[in-house]
Parts: sequence; structure tokens; C-alpha cells
Amino acid sequence: MTLMPREVPPAIVVMGVSGCGKSSVGQALADRFGADFIEGDALHPPASITKMARGEPLDDEDRRPWLAMICRTIADSRAAGRGVVVSCSALRRAYRDQLRTAGPLDIVFLSGSRAVLAERMSQRAGHFMPLALLDSQLATLEVPTGEADVVTVDIDRPLADVIARAGEAIRQAQAGPSAFELSAGRDA
Repeated sequence: MTLMPREVPPAIVVMGVSGCGKSSVGQALADRFGADFIEGDALHPPASITKMARGEPLDDEDRRPWLAMICRTIADSRAAGRGVVVSCSALRRAYRDQLRTAGPLDIVFLSGSRAVLAERMSQRAGHFMPLALLDSQLATLEVPTGEADVVTVDIDRPLADVIARAGEAIRQAQAGPSAFELSAGRDA
């Protein structure tokens, strides 16, 4: 897949299921590209956070206002001439398509095995998303195979390596349309 160069400030969505490292990678990419970082979880309505904390998965209706808020945040950042990196699970193609209504995006899909994800989730403290919801997230996930603006990065490696691979993919994308080709079977 080929990530496209951008004429406007970069808008990057770091996606994947809970525990994949969206926040850590997103903050690092924002720092690297001089962009604002938006923690997508902070944009959830309180009722959605409460629902997830109870171990109940969100449905499409729950996600609709959240995705609209993320779109507004991306559009507002661009209108102000600033780049933005947003962490957002973006599990379904329809959700990613909704995010694309905010303008051109580069999407970094953080992919990992259930075992790696479960281990990471069990080690974090104070997060509202319980390990019990991992399987529902994996069942909801529509892997972004064939989506031209998505790069896949395997998370079964040190965080610094994941960040470096994601950053290089974005840098190459910004350099030009033929600069960096990726297939769904390879990571950045």
C-alpha cells in the first residue's frame, strides 16, 4: 500500500485494539513531526467510558459521537495550520472512512497477537478498558488490508523500534507517493 504525500499539515491516526500502544506511539510521532497529540480516549463521552469500565463493549451508536469529535478535532487542527496525531481504535473500515471525512490521513495500524496484547493490557494500571474486552475488540477489528493510506507495524518488538518504523513510514509518505510501498504482509 502506498501512503500519500500531504500538502496540508499532517493528520495521523494511530489505530489498533486496546493495549497495542496507540498512545505511546502517537505521542512519539507527534513529537517527531511537531504536531499536536490528541488522546482519542479523552474524547469519549463519559457514558461510553463508564460502559467500557463495566466490561461492556461499545456499539456503533456509542462510537458515532466519539468519531465525530475526532473528525472535528482533526479539522480544527488543520484549519489552525497545525499537524495532529490522534490515537483511535478505528476498528472497522466504516469508522476509518468516517475519520477520512476530515481530510487526507496517514493511518498507522499497530498489529499484534492476542498474547502480546493481553500481556500489555495486564501490565497497565488505572486504565478504564478491562482485559475482558480484548476479545470483543479483536472480533470487531476489520484489518485494514487494501486501504491505501494505512501502514501496518508489528508491535511484537521494543517500543522504540515500533516508533521508529512508524515514523519512517510517515516520513517516507510525506516525501512522495512512490517513496514507500508496503503490503499487508509486511510491516513498516
